[in-house]
Amino acid sequence: MITKINLNNLINNNKMKVVKLILIALCIVIAGKMEAQVSVGVSVGVAPLWGPVGYSGARYYYLPDVEAYYDINAGMFIYLEGGNWVHRHDLPGRYAHYDLDRGYKVVLNGYRGNTPYTHFNENRRSYGVGYRGAPQRTFREDRAQNHGNERGHEQPHQEEHGNEHHDEKGRK
Repeated sequence: MITKINLNNLINNNKMKVVKLILIALCIVIAGKMEAQVSVGVSVGVAPLWGPVGYSGARYYYLPDVEAYYDINAGMFIYLEGGNWVHRHDLPGRYAHYDLDRGYKVVLNGYRGNTPYTHFNENRRSYGVGYRGAPQRTFREDRAQNHGNERGHEQPHQEEHGNEHHDEKGRK
């Protein structure tokens, strides 16, 4: 009789362990799906609020004051760090107080490659630190003026830059 009771307890304990493992696995799967849903909510390919209005086809901005690029599709800055071009969600700490809304953005409409920094020397010569072209209105300013209307209602095209850039294979 004692053996039968111990055997039943052992079977019940194993069933509980299996149930606990199933519940843990289910929680992990649900948490993973929630994480995936959060990731999908990121606005990939949408110009940032500090971006200039009027350039719907552009993928990159060159930021002369910080000598960096911004990839609109990836939502990342591209800049030199330790002699290598890096992709980061934020500018380096030395630019912590840089005002992206007020800084000038050179829109590289003509560039279709994945490595805009191959033209860095040319961009730096043409658009040095402090460069200011035609006045730019940001999406944030546009949104405030239009009392919160959605981005995407763009103004007529402003002065365009970079139309003579080539892709990484040398094509216009």
